[in-house]
Amino acid sequence: MRLIKLPQLKPLNDFIVDYPTPSNLSYWWNFGFLAALCLGVQILTGIFLAMHYTPHIDMAFISVEHIMRDVNYGWLIRYAHANGASMFFIVVYVHIFRGLYYGSYASPRELLWIIGVIILLLMMGTAFMGYVLPWGQMSFWGATVITNLASAIPVIGDHIVIWLWGGYSVDNATLNRFFSLHYLLPFAIVGMAGLHVVLLHEDGSNNPLGINSKVDKIAFYPYYYVKDLYGIILFLIFFSVFVMYYPNMLGHPDNYIEANPLVTPTHIVPEWYFLPFYAILRSIPDKLGGVIAMLASILVLAFLPFINTSEVRSSQFRPMHRKFFWLLVVDSFILGWIGGNIPETPYLEIGQLATVFYFAYFLIIIPVLGKLERFLLHYDGTKTITQTIEKY
Repeated sequence: MRLIKLPQLKPLNDFIVDYPTPSNLSYWWNFGFLAALCLGVQILTGIFLAMHYTPHIDMAFISVEHIMRDVNYGWLIRYAHANGASMFFIVVYVHIFRGLYYGSYASPRELLWIIGVIILLLMMGTAFMGYVLPWGQMSFWGATVITNLASAIPVIGDHIVIWLWGGYSVDNATLNRFFSLHYLLPFAIVGMAGLHVVLLHEDGSNNPLGINSKVDKIAFYPYYYVKDLYGIILFLIFFSVFVMYYPNMLGHPDNYIEANPLVTPTHIVPEWYFLPFYAILRSIPDKLGGVIAMLASILVLAFLPFINTSEVRSSQFRPMHRKFFWLLVVDSFILGWIGGNIPETPYLEIGQLATVFYFAYFLIIIPVLGKLERFLLHYDGTKTITQTIEKY
C-alpha cells in the first residue's frame, strides 16, 4: 500500500513505508528504531539545555542548578537528557547483544556491523564529554583520570594530554572544548546512523532464522509500524519511571557537589555504562596495557565479521555457541559490577578472570567453535550415511 502519492517522494515511500521486511522479525528487532528515538530525544533536549548552560568553570555548576530551579520545565529537560543517555546505552547494548546472538555481523553485512561499532565509539565519546559539563566532583575527577590515560602512550602521550586539556590541567579550556564537541558529535552520530540504515536496506535485515532475507518479505507498513509503536510505548513508560520517580538512580551523588581540584573523591568511577570497560582497564597491572585492553575490548567487535568461521548465523541452531553467548552476557554484568568496586582483592582477581573470558570469547571461542561445528556436522552426516548404507 503506497501512502506517499507524490512521484518525487516515491524513493522515500519505498524506503520507510513499503520497505520489504522479513516476515519473522521478533521484538528484539525493535531496538534499532528505539536507538534512533533515543538519539532524537538527546539532540532535542540537548539543544534546549544549551540555551541556558554556561560553559565556564565558574558558572557551569550554577547554570545547571539555574536550569533545574528557574527555567520552566528545566528539571524535566535536564532529567530527560541525563537519563536519556542511560536509556540510549541500554537500548544500544541490547541491540548489540541481539546482533551477536543472531549473527548479524556475518556476510554480507560486514560494513553495516563496522559502522555500528563506529557509532558506539562516537556515543562513548559524546557521553564522556557530556558527563564533564555539569562540573561536579565526579565530572571533574572523572575527566582528570580518563584524559590522563593518554599519557601512557609512549613519546607523545603527555603532549596529547595537554592538547586534550587545552593547558596543563583540567580547566576552563577543557570545559569549553568538551562542550563544543559534545554539541557537535551527536550530529556526526546522525550521519553515521543514516549510513547504517542505508546499508541495512541494501542487504535487508537479518532475521531469527539467519536465512536469506531476500525471500518471504512483507511491507514495513502497517505490520512493523504497529510492532514498533508497541515497543515505543513500553519503552517510554520505562523511561518515564526513571525521569519522574528515580531521576538520580543512575547518576552519582558526588556530582551534586561543585568541582573542587583540592578534594579528591573517595572512589572515582565513571557512569554505569562505562563500568565494564573500566574494569578491563583496571584488570591490567600496566597502565599502557590497560589502555590498550580497554580500546581493544571495543574494537574487537569490529573484527567479528572476519574472526567468525561459522556458516550458521543464528544461535538458535548453534547450541554450543548459545551457552557461550549467555556466559558472555553474565560476564559483562560481572565486569560492570567489578568496575563499580574498589580495585582490591577479591574484586581485582574476579575482574581479571572476567576480562580473560571476554577476550577469549571473541578471539578463541568464536573462530574455534565455527570450525568445530563444521567438523561435527560433517562427522554426523558421514556417520548417518554409513549407517544407512549398512542397514540396506
